[in-house]
Amino acid sequence: MYYIGIDLGGTNIAAAVVNDEYKILGEGKMKTNAGRPAEEIVADMAKAAKMAVENAGLTLADIKSVGVGSPGSVNPYTGVIATSNNLKFSNTPMREMLTKELGNLPIYLDNDANAAAYGEMIAGAGKGTKNFAAITLGTGVGGGVIVEGKMVVGFNCAGGEIGHIVIMMDGEPCSCGRNGCFESYASATALIRQTKAAMEKNTDSKMWELVNGNIENVNGRTAFDGMRAGDETAKAVVEKFCEYLGCGLTNVINIFQPEVLCVGGGISKEGETLLAPVRKYVEHFRYSKNAPAQTEIKTAELGNDAGIIGAAFLYRLYEN
Repeated sequence: MYYIGIDLGGTNIAAAVVNDEYKILGEGKMKTNAGRPAEEIVADMAKAAKMAVENAGLTLADIKSVGVGSPGSVNPYTGVIATSNNLKFSNTPMREMLTKELGNLPIYLDNDANAAAYGEMIAGAGKGTKNFAAITLGTGVGGGVIVEGKMVVGFNCAGGEIGHIVIMMDGEPCSCGRNGCFESYASATALIRQTKAAMEKNTDSKMWELVNGNIENVNGRTAFDGMRAGDETAKAVVEKFCEYLGCGLTNVINIFQPEVLCVGGGISKEGETLLAPVRKYVEHFRYSKNAPAQTEIKTAELGNDAGIIGAAFLYRLYEN
């Protein structure tokens, strides 16, 4: 069988045909041009999907279903995107609109972070599990949680917002309106801010050399590269960031006790440099210290394909 997965982003629409072995057979891409009418974006989603089908050497008649991962508050049962700030959607009937564009194929939807988490569970870091959590460190902290094979969405389909667990009362402001959220301390955005602040306080840090004297060149790798170069300021930034990340992950583990928790996003490419100290923190503070089985913390495996693969198989979660 063949399925279409669509990853709807604020910048790009990425579609792919995926088979039962989770292999991508053909791809199609379009620019989102967020802010334009939903009808235009949906039409381009359909174009990307048809492009993927053609590139796979198939026709729409070969496709069993279509899944969409979208940013925002997505109701997987009604197929309506209640709100998506990035796309300027408000109560957009995505399933109904896309069905008309794709010849009445069954359409399934979920939040993009949930779709990516599901992709990692079925084909990546969580393969073989039924209780799984995924965290993505990017502009914010995205995530998805699956318990006993079912996505945690809450009664109002706004659940699983891991990035908005508070880890620091009255801390840094967050885009959600609260202060001290996990993503305000452990996102790539937060790490860049923390690195810049440390450099401004320590003008002799080697990190200045790494960015050619221009603080605007700081990125999520700067502190790690500085640490590897023996810079004490960079080392302190990385150590504190790992504590923030460990704190948030411990909260997730204490609440859900997944078999595997995977960490994705650009920062996760640091691998054990990032995860080894995080595991030590979690081991010290987790509630389940004496349990015979413990959550395994791993790096995500699928990269940008996670969202597409997860979206393609959303029918397994929401069919009927």
